[in-house]
Amino acid sequence: MSKRDYYEILGISKNASDDEIKRAYKKLAKEYHPDVAKDKKLAEEKFKEINEAYQILSNPEKHRSYDQFGHASTAQQAGSARGGGAYGGSWGPFTYTYSSQGSNNGFDFGGDFDPFDVFEQVFGSRGFGTRREKKGKSLQYELAISFAEAIHGCQKQIVIRGKPLKIKIPAGVASGSQIKYSGEGEPAPQGGIPGDLFIVIKVQTHTSIQRDESSNAYSLAQISYPQAVLGDNIEIESIDPNSPSGTKKIKLKIPAGTQHGTTFRIRGQGFPNVRGSHRGDHFVQVALVVPSRISYNQKKILEELNKS
Repeated sequence: MSKRDYYEILGISKNASDDEIKRAYKKLAKEYHPDVAKDKKLAEEKFKEINEAYQILSNPEKHRSYDQFGHASTAQQAGSARGGGAYGGSWGPFTYTYSSQGSNNGFDFGGDFDPFDVFEQVFGSRGFGTRREKKGKSLQYELAISFAEAIHGCQKQIVIRGKPLKIKIPAGVASGSQIKYSGEGEPAPQGGIPGDLFIVIKVQTHTSIQRDESSNAYSLAQISYPQAVLGDNIEIESIDPNSPSGTKKIKLKIPAGTQHGTTFRIRGQGFPNVRGSHRGDHFVQVALVVPSRISYNQKKILEELNKS
C-alpha cells in the first residue's frame, strides 16, 4: 500500500511555514494521543504516522529532499535498498529523540511543548504505554559543525547548565545524528534519576554533494551534447577524508552514447562510516545541458546531423 503524502497527513499546504508545520503537528498529536483516543490501536498507528511526517517536514534537509523526490527520499530510512538511478538523497539517520516528563502522566501542550517528549510518553523506551517515573527532563542541544569536520571527526566543548562538556564527534557523522549523554539533563524531582542530554549534530550543507544514511554520496554532473555522444573524461568533486576540506577532484569517464539521467557508481568514494572502517559509494547522475543559444555554424552542423 502506498504511503500517504506527509502534507496531507498534517493537513497543511506545501508552502506551510515552520510554525504552521509545528502547530499542525501539535494539534494532531493531542487529538490522536492513545491515552485520550477511544480507538487505541488506530490512535497508535495515526500517532506514528503523524510523527514520521513531522520528522521529515520539520528538518530542512529532509524537507527539501522530500519535496524533490517524495517518499523515495526516505526509502533508506524504511530499510529498503537504494538503487543507483536516483539522485538527491540528502538525509541522515531517521531517529526519534526521547526525553522524559518525570512522573507527570498528563500532557502539556503549552509554550514548552516538545513533540519528541510526546512520542516517548506514548511509546516509552520499553513498549507502548510505558512511562519512566521520577526522571528529570531530558535536554536537547543542537551543535553545528562544518562539512570537513563531519568527514574527519572532531572534538567540541559546550557548556550545559554551567558545566563544560567535551563532545567527541566521530568521522563520517551525518546531519541529524544524536549523541546521548546519560544523566546530563535536568535533575529529577524528589531525588529521582537525572534526565539525559541529546546532542543533535547539524552538518553544514555541501554545495554539490549530498548523502544518505548508508554513507553513500550523491552528486550531479552536467555534460554537453557532444560529451554525451562522443564520450569524455570529466572532473567531479568527491569525498576525501585525507584532505583538509574533506573533498578532492577526481576523474569520471563518460562513455560514448551516455544518456541523460544515467547514474555512475564509484565504489568506495563515499562518506566514512561511523560504524566501521569502510566507506560508502559515490553515485553521480549526469544531466545533459542543452544550450539556449547556438551559433549559425553550430546550427548547420546539427541540422546536417539530424538529416543523417
